[in-house]
Amino acid sequence: MIKPIIKFDQVSKIYSRSSVALKDINFEIQEGEFITIVGRSGVGKTTLINLLVGKERPTRGDVFFEGKIVNQMSARELSELRQKIGVVYQDYKLLPRQTAYQNVAYALIVVGASDQDINRDTPRVLDIVGLRDKKDNYPCELSGGEKQRLAIARALIHQPKLVVADEPSGNLDPYNTWEIIKIFKKINQLGTTVIVATHDKDVISQTEGRKIALRQGKIIRDEKDSKFTF
Repeated sequence: MIKPIIKFDQVSKIYSRSSVALKDINFEIQEGEFITIVGRSGVGKTTLINLLVGKERPTRGDVFFEGKIVNQMSARELSELRQKIGVVYQDYKLLPRQTAYQNVAYALIVVGASDQDINRDTPRVLDIVGLRDKKDNYPCELSGGEKQRLAIARALIHQPKLVVADEPSGNLDPYNTWEIIKIFKKINQLGTTVIVATHDKDVISQTEGRKIALRQGKIIRDEKDSKFTF
């Protein structure tokens, strides 16, 4: 029997009586899937991602990654987990005084990668996102779309099993949104599991495959439909 790479089992996240972020969330994701988490702002998409990478712990239930319970992991185990999951944030989280090359390479430096690995892998990942010719540019010299592609490159540098993007089109125009979605599709075609969390109807219409819709912290739909609406 094939085990899912991700499983949410009766997961709730409750901050207070008046603030329930997620309630009774159940789903599984198989390796290699492309999943779009759909819902308006404030429905629990970011909380779901934070639970997946161990930034927060559920109030009830368990989150599994490769069969291991994330919310029971030690600090060392969480560090190892996060090298298997590349996260792309809406605000990019780039280092402003580092070049594009250095921003990507830094993610390898902090885990003690060798110079050989850094010099081999950094240009390769910049190629995947179409930024090799921008390797010496600083973030302030990049467009919004280029900054997002750089954030994706940094998320890919550890060759993660899973890439998660939280509102990746939030600061982008329709053209750059489409370019970013094409990169995620390419990453998925190379075998990486991809999760895109979004409220952007353009992104939803451009992504095929399975979509999970949240409303008021609950899953209201989970199906494959390229014309999905919410």
